[in-house]
Amino acid sequence: MAVIKPARYLVLPARDLTANVASQGRDFLLKMSAAVGKLATPKFTLGGTAPQFKVLDSVHENGVKLIEASPESLAVLRTSEPGIRIVPEVFYRRAVAPRPAVIQKIKAAAGGVAVKITVTVLAPNGQPIKGAEVVAFTNFAQRAGAQATTNAAGKAALALGANSKKLERIFVLPATGFWPLMKSNVTINSSTVLRPTPIDFTFADCVRHFYGNPALTVGQGVKVGIIDSGVASHADLVLNGGLNTVTGESPTAFGDNGTEGHGTHVAGIVAARGSAPSGMRGVAPGVTLRSYRVFGQGADSASNFAIVKAIDAAVADGCDCINMSLGGGDQDPATDDAISAARAAGTVVFAANGNDDRSPVSFPAAFDLCLAVAAMGRKGMFPAGAATQSRVASPFGTDPNDFVASFSNIGSDTDLIGPGVGVVSTVPAGYAIMDGTSMACPAITGAAARVLSQNSAVIGMPRDQARSNAIISLLVSNTTPRGFGAIFEGRGLIGA
Repeated sequence: MAVIKPARYLVLPARDLTANVASQGRDFLLKMSAAVGKLATPKFTLGGTAPQFKVLDSVHENGVKLIEASPESLAVLRTSEPGIRIVPEVFYRRAVAPRPAVIQKIKAAAGGVAVKITVTVLAPNGQPIKGAEVVAFTNFAQRAGAQATTNAAGKAALALGANSKKLERIFVLPATGFWPLMKSNVTINSSTVLRPTPIDFTFADCVRHFYGNPALTVGQGVKVGIIDSGVASHADLVLNGGLNTVTGESPTAFGDNGTEGHGTHVAGIVAARGSAPSGMRGVAPGVTLRSYRVFGQGADSASNFAIVKAIDAAVADGCDCINMSLGGGDQDPATDDAISAARAAGTVVFAANGNDDRSPVSFPAAFDLCLAVAAMGRKGMFPAGAATQSRVASPFGTDPNDFVASFSNIGSDTDLIGPGVGVVSTVPAGYAIMDGTSMACPAITGAAARVLSQNSAVIGMPRDQARSNAIISLLVSNTTPRGFGAIFEGRGLIGA
């Protein structure tokens, strides 16, 4: 008989996230808290044996636990402890729009050596750009072509099987400091030089078009939690602390997790405090900003347990708004309950719709008590030749320069729309351009903070369901449709 390896699960009370009476599994959860990091044995046996499980982490003594268990152990738990729920651990990814990538590589002739074309990527001043991804498509629809990363001399060798090649599209995707470049229907050879446009902080991207460069006091009195891949130390950001909720990592390691700086980019959209010409300004720079890291070091996905623990911590820390630019996994009751508990405590959770090219709204944004944010863009808010132009798609708005981003998920679960195409923001190494509902969501979270900060009566309400209801009513009264239709934009754009 095949041996099935233990898997990880969340153990929850019969209702909500914490158990206050024995019938909800309180006593058993308390015992499990004492067993964190150890093997535990159920009090009943199955077939004369007592399968063991390991308690890995806990949110509260009488609250959610993360365990590792075999199917046999789960059977014992379900029959011996009817006051608990057991749900699988599921994972969510960052809601940044996919970057162009080659799927079908050009094949070398039989027995031959692959011929490469070496292109050079330079800044306008002639300096080489290192670490830029160059993606060349001979057939864009089939994603056929070659790609390579520039070296210290700004050179990238593309295995295209010829000394000269006509391309349908070529992209240059610098890591930081420059707009992504796209050229269509071009022929390249080893004398080809490609020059992306540098980031210019005096140029208005789509976020600054709608929300300008507000005073540093805008958003004061509102606390915003960023549940993401961590927020790095940056000259334009003032962080009020946070928590790393990834099991097995230091709780104080709530800075960037070493991937692409996603959480830092999200945080800058909300609350960056820089000024042109050397820095950038967020939508609500006066907010109190906190970081809750749910992506492990170097990881591309986040566990629902880490997310539940982060939401719980953000509520306990008094966050008025929570931004979750993540999604894409299966719906699970643990995340549902955490968002519901936040709403019951007067906190509003915003989540990104997802970036699957008009697919249905992803979870957790699709959950009814979460505000789901789609992405829009605006023509003219990116330089000529920027790859951002590939995100332009119908429908167009009442203003024909406005459009719904090509990647944005849509549907009746959509509540709001925000600018998310060609967004300049902070990353650990400086500044970068990103696209996605990941970017639209913090723009709307920041806009919500702006509106809320101007209403002391709502801010001062007791932290309960009536408060979160009042916040949402206040936001709706400051929201304007852009003419896309409800499945694309929900109620529209806040405060622009």
